[in-house]
Amino acid sequence: MCSSIYSQSLIELAKACASCAILKFVLKIVVASILNILDDELVQNVGNYILSCQTYEGGISAEPGTEAHGGYTFCGVATMIMINQVNQLDLPRLIDWLVFQQGKECGFKGRTNKLVYCCYSFWQGGTFALLQRACSTIDQQLVIPVGGNTFKVNFNDIGHNFVKRRVEMEPLFDGRALQLYLLLCSQEENGGLKDKPGKSRDFYHTCYALSGLSLSQHIWSDDESLLMPRAVLGPYSNLLEPIHPLFNVVLERYHEARDFFTTFWLSNIIVL
Repeated sequence: MCSSIYSQSLIELAKACASCAILKFVLKIVVASILNILDDELVQNVGNYILSCQTYEGGISAEPGTEAHGGYTFCGVATMIMINQVNQLDLPRLIDWLVFQQGKECGFKGRTNKLVYCCYSFWQGGTFALLQRACSTIDQQLVIPVGGNTFKVNFNDIGHNFVKRRVEMEPLFDGRALQLYLLLCSQEENGGLKDKPGKSRDFYHTCYALSGLSLSQHIWSDDESLLMPRAVLGPYSNLLEPIHPLFNVVLERYHEARDFFTTFWLSNIIVL
């Protein structure tokens, strides 16, 4: 995605963070992870709060006692993966809620019994992409108690290693149908994407519709495998660059950022 669209999405996220604790957590953890400075102090109490936001439906809400929501669910699951606590969530119940959020229009809705919106192609579709890689390690811990002691985990390696995991679970949503909705119902003839028919295009929905389109095209592939041609709806020219499922950043750009900050901190430690 282009820098102007990504900047706009960060602005929208920052506005939302002013009144939502769970978004404050994910923004803090994401930035710290990419900058390679995520540590125990930043992680403290984050997991407990997110657990308190998982609802009886299985999704995650903005705060305890409110309704499960696609955006907060993605943020909660992604954060729990980055802090190595995703196995504490009730994942079967989460998946049960997720699979019913793809509507008959082929797009995703953000909440139960609501309308389909294009931005949830990423927020809901992205959660599926995370669970595809998390399922095989759901019972494992990166901090293992041994005789009262624990092995330290490098939180900054989790995002890098996560995208290297093999995709062992088939998609639990119809990726080609989602692409059909985005291309036919959300795309503007003069460029950009919109929330749904009848609405105007904007940067926010363009960003997350493109992210959802990329995820749905690459949902059958992992970082080491070739893209399965059947995953792309229409001509191959529709194919988008893969994104990192945790950070919603073009995968190549993520690797560049990680390499830069890893080298940056190492060089500063050597200087000190």
